[in-house]
Amino acid sequence: MRSQDKNKVSIYFLLLLVPLFWGGAFGAAKHVITEIPPITAATLRFGSAGLILFAIAVLRSEWKMDVLKKQWPGLLMMALTGIFGYNAFFFMALDYTSAINGSLIMATTPVFVTLGAVLFFNESWNRRLGLGLLLSLIGVLIVIFKGTFKTIASLTFNEGDLLFVAGLISWVTHGLIGKSVMKGASPLFTTAITTLFGSCFLAIWSLFEGGWGKVLHMSGQSWIEMLFMIVCSTVVAFFLWNKGIHQIGASKSSMYMNLVPINAAWIALLFYGSVITWQQLVGMVMVIIGVYISTMNHKFSYTNLKKGKLNKSLSR
Repeated sequence: MRSQDKNKVSIYFLLLLVPLFWGGAFGAAKHVITEIPPITAATLRFGSAGLILFAIAVLRSEWKMDVLKKQWPGLLMMALTGIFGYNAFFFMALDYTSAINGSLIMATTPVFVTLGAVLFFNESWNRRLGLGLLLSLIGVLIVIFKGTFKTIASLTFNEGDLLFVAGLISWVTHGLIGKSVMKGASPLFTTAITTLFGSCFLAIWSLFEGGWGKVLHMSGQSWIEMLFMIVCSTVVAFFLWNKGIHQIGASKSSMYMNLVPINAAWIALLFYGSVITWQQLVGMVMVIIGVYISTMNHKFSYTNLKKGKLNKSLSR
């Protein structure tokens, strides 16, 4: 197997870390914002991560000013949508609506990213991808609703839900723009520059919260959780996310977002004493199967390609 094909195979497994770290960030962020304001927390997270990514990019000689000059409109839009916009809408929405409503809305992300990638970037569509997408989406809904119709009946929608929709649009746009931008920029450089740009906008907003004085008084637990969010949930996760979009496309990468509520659920169970029902376990299994079906089809295609080449050479 060629090195390029090996890299494509490895990214499918490395992308499993992304929903793991983002799922863990849910509980970590929930505790941190009890001690400091949310936008201040987001600025501290992404600003610190941006500086780390910048240092790594410089050390690896991947900080390219010529690429920045050429791709700055797309990079700026990625920062505005995926770093600043998504986080801004997310935190504002939580002041008006429930996490269940937000999870329901954000669970549709893979659907819209896949449709956008197929319509605008000519990414392939097949029955396997469609089946995996549908199966994982149903699984996510079971996890969110805890397998009961009572949860569905109790849902009410308000202006906070519209803010979550705006966050959804921001994240989908971020993924689709990234597909185009990273044709001429490395995933590391893209992650570093967009994180830095986005944190600058978050920093301006945080000044109106007046919460920076509280940062010095954060508890030890909050500092550990913040360190986790900076290194794992931002530096590593966002780099792998962009690398995934670069190597296997936006539609397949987006499927991994369906694993975020699953990881958030079992992490909440393990560290915060939450309860998981058997219906939710069924939903989790459905999501995992759906993601596998959608993302592992390249393996069969590659195997068939090798067989085809072998048969062709033998027939000569």
